[in-house]
Amino acid sequence: MTEIAHDAASHRFVTEVEGHVAYVEYELIDGGIAITHTIVPQEIGGRGIAAALVKAALDHARAQGLKVDPQCSYADVWMRRHPEYEPLRA
Repeated sequence: MTEIAHDAASHRFVTEVEGHVAYVEYELIDGGIAITHTIVPQEIGGRGIAAALVKAALDHARAQGLKVDPQCSYADVWMRRHPEYEPLRA
């Protein structure tokens, strides 16, 4: 897996794989973040990239003491499948 960067100015966690950009997008909310989109181009799908991006966003939120509102259905399901992250849910 390539490195995941936090682009705070664009409210995204981003990675590039084989020339394709994948990202998790979020909005700032009171006391936390709302994950609004998880985007992985079809060409690089099925490699766990979306999971790594969501985990990076959640790890950042945890480190910053922020709650997370997983508005994106993928992020919501990911959190449900990883109960250790449920306490972050807004």
